[in-house]
Amino acid sequence: MLKNKIIPDSIAIWSITPNGKILGKKILLAIKGSSLFVSAKIGGKDTCEENTITFEKLSAEIHYQFNKFSGHVFIFSTGIAIRIIAPLLKSKIIDPAVVVVDDNGTHAISLISGHLGGANRLAKKIAGIISGTPVITTATDTNKLPAIDLIAKKRKVFIETPQNIKHINMAFLMGEPVSLFDPFGFIKNDLPKHFWTSENPRKSSTKKIFCSFKIKDVSRETLILRPPVLSIGIGCNRGTSCEEIKQFLLMVLKKESLSIKSICQFATADIKKDETGLLALSEELKIGILFYDNKNLNSVKTIKTPSKMVEKHLGVKSVCEAAAILAADNGKLIVPKKKNKDVTLAVAIKK
Repeated sequence: MLKNKIIPDSIAIWSITPNGKILGKKILLAIKGSSLFVSAKIGGKDTCEENTITFEKLSAEIHYQFNKFSGHVFIFSTGIAIRIIAPLLKSKIIDPAVVVVDDNGTHAISLISGHLGGANRLAKKIAGIISGTPVITTATDTNKLPAIDLIAKKRKVFIETPQNIKHINMAFLMGEPVSLFDPFGFIKNDLPKHFWTSENPRKSSTKKIFCSFKIKDVSRETLILRPPVLSIGIGCNRGTSCEEIKQFLLMVLKKESLSIKSICQFATADIKKDETGLLALSEELKIGILFYDNKNLNSVKTIKTPSKMVEKHLGVKSVCEAAAILAADNGKLIVPKKKNKDVTLAVAIKK
């Protein structure tokens, strides 16, 4: 059950009482793409309506459906909700949003994944639909302060150490500036200047944010953020396995001290559109692949290691370097071509 992929922006609404069903229908009509789950005990014939599902046992159905949706609206008590979902919770990074609505529709409570999962936003939306009051308890919101996890989500940076989010947000609450290392300016522009100082995060400052594609030694309490700035150009012999490509990629990244979480895309020649190893790697790592024709590959003037062999067989002077540079919006090549017997690989960074 937990292997099911979450459908983006999909909301499950749950009702177990007659009033709950009325509220659930109202929310269902207001939120496009949502689904209403109604207890068979109160279901009746009208539950055959579109996007309405009848269930027999609440806990079993929620356990089955929990990770299929990006958010859940439980129209019953917080006690029931907590007891059912407690064993399902993994991390604030991947858990779906959970909002609890009382049977009279008076309050919409943001319960789980308020920031990254969007439960705070969903609670406000539900409250607007049912004319209730949103209940938001995250301290940064109630004190009208920035939240580092929301900033990270907005800027699409990967949070590598989510357990340290609380340290940074607490510093904001205490009025203590955090030590920020963000040479590309990914988050500093969303963070008022009095909340941070540009000290080196490897020094002895208490609260630290390290936002970089480079892997460096930092303290255990440091919030590590990975900006999506690296493009990986890949070439390979026909039939090279996914595992071989992946192992070579990991080796190069480790040697160059680059984070795999900062890869925004792979890139290669369009002749590789049916290369099963590359396609499998893209699927496994959930990183898209861009394919370029010879004209585009030959348009790159900043390649460092052209290949006469590749030019002879494919009609281009470079595959991995040229593809990496193109995918990085004609950015800078930071790792020239590396190769083993079956794979070539290069890394470029966006401007």
